[in-house]
Amino acid sequence: MISVIIPTYNEEKAIGDTIKRLVAGFSADAASPKPAIPYEIIITDDKSTDNTVAVARTAAAESGAQNLVIILAHETKHATIAQNRNAGAKIARGDLLVFMDSDCVIENMNESLTHAISLFEKDPKLVALTGKLGVLPEFETWGDRVVYFFFNLVHFFKNNIFHTGEASGKFQMITHNAFLKVNGYREDLVTREDADMFWRLLKVGRTYYDSSIIVRHTGRRAHKLGWPKLLSIWMIETFWVMIFNKSRVKIWKDIR
Repeated sequence: MISVIIPTYNEEKAIGDTIKRLVAGFSADAASPKPAIPYEIIITDDKSTDNTVAVARTAAAESGAQNLVIILAHETKHATIAQNRNAGAKIARGDLLVFMDSDCVIENMNESLTHAISLFEKDPKLVALTGKLGVLPEFETWGDRVVYFFFNLVHFFKNNIFHTGEASGKFQMITHNAFLKVNGYREDLVTREDADMFWRLLKVGRTYYDSSIIVRHTGRRAHKLGWPKLLSIWMIETFWVMIFNKSRVKIWKDIR
């Protein structure tokens, strides 16, 4: 079974379509209600103030999702997205965990995930993989194409050549056993928790970048802030974690 874990906070505009695409992608074909790949979708909602939870439940009912679980944060909002991801992993039943953002789409999902499963089956040392990232065609700019060309190149070299590990939280597929061995995501990291995860996973196995698995998203953060500002933020946070082993900021909204 594959457990897809999606952290959300005020994602009413994106989460409905994401759930519907996931359910359709897991289906053997349009006429069959039985999924080709056993799955569960876990939404870890972090005290959204909009209709995220209601939209998610409606989308699940309309699409015929057989295994949707929604976890609601209690008392206070989590400080980091890592806490949300770990909360989903704690109840996950799948042998493979897929961590995604709420606005992501896996192209040719059934075929892509079937291929990914075969990679894990063939190589017992493989503990995690990521795919080729890009922005959805209807939102994509030339800046997006240039930036993600280099991002994907970096992910290829760091995972497949240098074996230092690197991946975006937009798509990480990790074996459940390996996830438990490294004690999940570091909940103290506001940023770079995704790259840190792949780096620590190298202690228990091998990570891999596969360009045939294509994951697209809306590009909304880069389009809102602009690539120069967002890249500068990412570079500062990356070096800060490398040097001080902690995040520069305490909560994510401080760098938006």
